Amino acid sequence: MRTFYSSLLAVGLAVCACAVLLAPSAAPAQPIEPIRPSDTTARPAPSQDRASARGRSGTPLSVTDAIQVALEESYSLRDVQLDVRNADARIQSAWGRLYPQLDATGNYTRNIRTANPFAGSDVTGLFSGGGASEWVTFNEQARTDGNPNTDPITIEEFRRRQQAGRREAGITPGSGGGNPFGVANQFTGALRLRQTLYNGQAIAAVQGAQTLKDLNQTALDRQKRVLVNEVRQAYHDALLAREQIDVARQGLQRAQETFREVSQQVSAGTVPKSERLSAEVERANRETQLVQARSDYASALDGLKQTMGIDADAAIQLTDDLEAGPRDQYAEVSVQSAVDRALRNRSDLERARLNAELQEVRKDTEQARYFPTVAAVANLSMSGRVPSDRTSVISDPTDPFEFDTRTRGVFADSYWNPSLSVGLELSWTLFDGFQRRSSIQQQEVAVQRAELQVSQLRQSVRIQVQRALRNLEAARQRIQSQSTNLETARTNYRFAQQRLGQGVSSPFRVREASRQLDQSRLNYLRAVRDYMNAKSAFETAVGQPAGVPDAASFETARLE
Repeated sequence: MRTFYSSLLAVGLAVCACAVLLAPSAAPAQPIEPIRPSDTTARPAPSQDRASARGRSGTPLSVTDAIQVALEESYSLRDVQLDVRNADARIQSAWGRLYPQLDATGNYTRNIRTANPFAGSDVTGLFSGGGASEWVTFNEQARTDGNPNTDPITIEEFRRRQQAGRREAGITPGSGGGNPFGVANQFTGALRLRQTLYNGQAIAAVQGAQTLKDLNQTALDRQKRVLVNEVRQAYHDALLAREQIDVARQGLQRAQETFREVSQQVSAGTVPKSERLSAEVERANRETQLVQARSDYASALDGLKQTMGIDADAAIQLTDDLEAGPRDQYAEVSVQSAVDRALRNRSDLERARLNAELQEVRKDTEQARYFPTVAAVANLSMSGRVPSDRTSVISDPTDPFEFDTRTRGVFADSYWNPSLSVGLELSWTLFDGFQRRSSIQQQEVAVQRAELQVSQLRQSVRIQVQRALRNLEAARQRIQSQSTNLETARTNYRFAQQRLGQGVSSPFRVREASRQLDQSRLNYLRAVRDYMNAKSAFETAVGQPAGVPDAASFETARLE
């Protein structure tokens, strides 16, 4: 009996131990939100599909939409557009030196005390006669008028009778010591019209400003094409990051399936417990990879938003897929044909040529300093001398002892005097200490440097096109190789699963096949991404407008 109870106790302990070993781990895997349906053995659950739909909410955005938004919102593009606007303003400024110039000036002066301009000279006697000339005239008329009642009088009597006449008219006699040339208020207004007839520097400046605008416009065109390529590559990188989430999620699902199968085999006693621990470690590693993949995808979206120039908090949903599409578009394009196309269409090469022309124009501007500047001028001015006391004394021409007063306005004609003059101006610097010659020499160096940059850029364009064609061909070959390798990896994983289910293989072989499958798929996706980027880079290298494939116009000759 004691032996029987001992046997029962041993069996109970064994059952408890098996239950503990077969129980799930304390930290079960969290549900994984899929990005898109799986294309391998594992399929997401319906609840995961609903979670995925919630997680993918946002503004739908294709690569074409992203390019259109970037062309409107990109910071780098808007900066170049400001250069074009600035060039327009410089053209207007250059033309302004040839347009008529109209200047208006005016001033007002209040004379507190005015010096007598004739002080110290004998001419002051002309203004200190005290009415002597009038007295002589009066007496002469009295002697010759034939009237016995009019007799000549003394000068004192003449002055007394004049003062009496002023008092009767209400005129206060002055002190007699004022300056007859002093005027309290002086006004001056003038218009000056100047029309340049010849100015070599101004004419060259207009040409230079127009060349600068063309240069900035070509820079804008080139920036647009570069921006399109940058947006495409950022979009493709984001697509690859999204696919990496799918690869990591599928790897996690396979790791979970492997863990369940190994647990069953451990329970059946066909494999050791260490295999289940290894499978659990593999599952945890896969979870970490999925978390990292999601973080990388968020960073890729941030990079795309920054390239597009939109708000970093904007919610977007990528609608395109990472598909290579037709891979024979530029398969037979000859190097020389692509180089010729680039030399004709590259905006940066045209910009370098225009820069050389601009340096030539600046050289002409410096040479124009040897020639004179001729302009026609016209001056119209109005000056006014307005006294504070505008009351004047009027004497009767028939009676020197009868007086009256008259007050004139500020704008009386007697106070204002117009003037008009026309003429030509000639300005010619005959010697400036050899500054012009030195400036011309500097511009000659600038012209040579610009021409050297054109030659260097032509070589650089040739190398860029050749490299772009090689990269495109290499990416095409990588896609073909990795596509075959991916199918092989899928077949290998299915065989490993089947052999594990039949008990003729180990879980280690399954995990290894799973890792090979994930790596093969990642390599294939990277090859697709690299091909799409290489095609975009080739179109940018040859100066082809964005989104306008034109492979038929190239001369065909397979790249060696």
